[in-house]
Amino acid sequence: MATLILTAVGTVLGGPLGGALGALVGRQVDAAVIGGRRVSGPRLKELSVQTSSYGTALPLHFGRMRAAGCVIWSTELVEHEETSGGGKGRPSMTSYSYTASFAVAVSSRPIAGIGRVWADGNLLRGAAGDLKVGGTMRVHRGHGDQPADPLLAQAEGAGNCPAHRGCAYVMFEDLELAEYGNRLPSLTFEIIADEGPCQVQDIAAEILPEADGTDLRMVFGGFTIDQGTIGDTLATIGDAVPLACSLHGERLVLRSAEGLPAALAMLPLPAASEDQQAEQAKAGGWARRRQPLPRSRQCGLRYYDTGRDYQPGLQRGIGRSEQGDLAMIELPASLSASEARAIADAAGRRLSRPRDAMTYRITEIDPAIAPGSVVRVPVAAGLWRVDGWEWQKDGVLLDLTAVPATEVGGSAASPAIDAGRYNQIADAVAAPTLLQAFELPWDGVGSGTTPDIFAAASGASTGWKGAALFVRPAAVSDDLLPLGPAAQRRAVIGTTINQLGPASPLLVDQVSVLEVQLVADDLTLPNATATQLFNGAGRALVGAEVIQFSRAAPAGAGRWLLSGLLRGRGGTEWAVGGHAPGEPFALLDARPTRLRADIVGSGNDPVVIAVGRGDITPAQAAVAGAGTTLRPLAPVHGDARRLADGSVTLTWVRRARGAWTWPDGVDTPLNEETEAWEIAAGDFAAAALRWRTAEPQLTIPASQLAGLAAAPGGAFFQVRQIGRGSVSRTLSIAFPA
Repeated sequence: MATLILTAVGTVLGGPLGGALGALVGRQVDAAVIGGRRVSGPRLKELSVQTSSYGTALPLHFGRMRAAGCVIWSTELVEHEETSGGGKGRPSMTSYSYTASFAVAVSSRPIAGIGRVWADGNLLRGAAGDLKVGGTMRVHRGHGDQPADPLLAQAEGAGNCPAHRGCAYVMFEDLELAEYGNRLPSLTFEIIADEGPCQVQDIAAEILPEADGTDLRMVFGGFTIDQGTIGDTLATIGDAVPLACSLHGERLVLRSAEGLPAALAMLPLPAASEDQQAEQAKAGGWARRRQPLPRSRQCGLRYYDTGRDYQPGLQRGIGRSEQGDLAMIELPASLSASEARAIADAAGRRLSRPRDAMTYRITEIDPAIAPGSVVRVPVAAGLWRVDGWEWQKDGVLLDLTAVPATEVGGSAASPAIDAGRYNQIADAVAAPTLLQAFELPWDGVGSGTTPDIFAAASGASTGWKGAALFVRPAAVSDDLLPLGPAAQRRAVIGTTINQLGPASPLLVDQVSVLEVQLVADDLTLPNATATQLFNGAGRALVGAEVIQFSRAAPAGAGRWLLSGLLRGRGGTEWAVGGHAPGEPFALLDARPTRLRADIVGSGNDPVVIAVGRGDITPAQAAVAGAGTTLRPLAPVHGDARRLADGSVTLTWVRRARGAWTWPDGVDTPLNEETEAWEIAAGDFAAAALRWRTAEPQLTIPASQLAGLAAAPGGAFFQVRQIGRGSVSRTLSIAFPA
């Protein structure tokens, strides 16, 4: 005779749903949900790559999950050309970058939104909704009133563009591909399918709306259905948490098999069948047997670990100590490590320990009792589940299975479990650009005929990933000329806290200590040995002075103490005594970006402008020290000697831009088109007499010196070099006695 559960399911769920629940038919209820055969339902996978195959099935997502998608539309790669470099004898370089626009379908049911997005394993979109590369991202949630994406409608035509209603997809427009090898990256999405956690009753309501699943109390962080039938999906869930089903009237009811109430129906006394043999009749209509020891000694659960960015995790439950197999449950759900361990422990107790079974014959039955119901019996203690029954001519034969005590009050809470070490990708929000622009003395590389102008761009966090640079040639101009991108490595910039005192540029300053506040706590300053100092290490621009430091000590919160200083480097000794607190500080390493002088120009107060992804308003900075590169260095070692005839001979030692090595055996190169000097008696602004010479000396006859010593301001001489574009700072020589 056919069992009632077969008849009931076939009657109530005929047609398509009857076929969908084929995985449940012909088995006991527990066997249907915790084992007995392999199913082709939803399975846990490694984070798979996105596809673009026609006809690919889109999964159903619940709760919060991480999954790949399917590319449903894409443009060709768009090429962008950018020229950088040039000037100072350096060749210009043309670089090419690519962008693309494409749409990725992520779910076949509406979702609440998209969280983080990973591209080739790296974070493309942060939790705050910020893209880490250039481009635009739009989320279409898949509701019934979803409009067509404007880019799709423009590209395909309004009449040829579906709105993809009922399908959630993400549109990327002009996504920069430089960080992904100029190709479409493999994307995975943190899909927020529902605002709260995933209720198993919501899954049942989605895939089996005719059934009553309101008593399904299990909660996952998220769940994905990507293949299989309805029955296979319920069987996959039941592998992890036991389910029970029964008929109430003509409706299938699904409920959790754990956490049962203590007050349950009591079956009537058993009755022996008239066809039973004498020895069976002695048992009084019931027989109890213990099932054989299961092959499985332990149960493992594979899941998506929420504490490890949804990477697959594995937890093993406590089972038997004897030899046996490991039963592995593949649950495509997002869980914490503690939740997964609790499920694995409970499943291990179910699958590794033998169960008690009983056949129990009665002649009358309560209509409320159906397959899947949990009852009590007068002949044995504990709770028993009705797995099936068979109508006979003189009664109903029930198949009962003992319900473990752990299912009565629910599984015991598992202790806190460590999910394992995971190098989580930093999710730094794009920071605003911080900018300094300055011109430096010539470093001796190239011809020295163009200004060395730099932009030191940085940010307060690692979320700053570069900026586009522009220049406004004059302060009163509205024109913006592109300068190319800034270096993506953050420049080490900040401000001084204390005032750097005066010191001799000829000696190591072991007295002064400069306190600097950097713009970010994670930026660092290096120490330097004496050899490294002589090779140019530890250079920094403090106000208008270039210094070198040998010791950098962190003081916390981005503050650094610099000592062991070399002062007035690069001919900036004139600025040694003019410091004040709050001056700009910039480390002169490879991170500041060299700007094209022919674009910046030498107009009236050029302003450099930077625009990054974190900038609400552009950052801008005037070029400090304009003219420094081409300005000749001030002469040194001035001397005035009076000759026997009353004349005065002035001598000085010239210095040349970019000539910092002082090689033996050769003269210092001039590095100017011609050698020209200008000498004034007194200050140049109100000089009584002026002279010009082509060599670093001048003899002034006695006739011109008459009255100079007594004249106001005439008790000294000033000397400066005339360069190709400007004049040097002056050297003062005292009037000889």
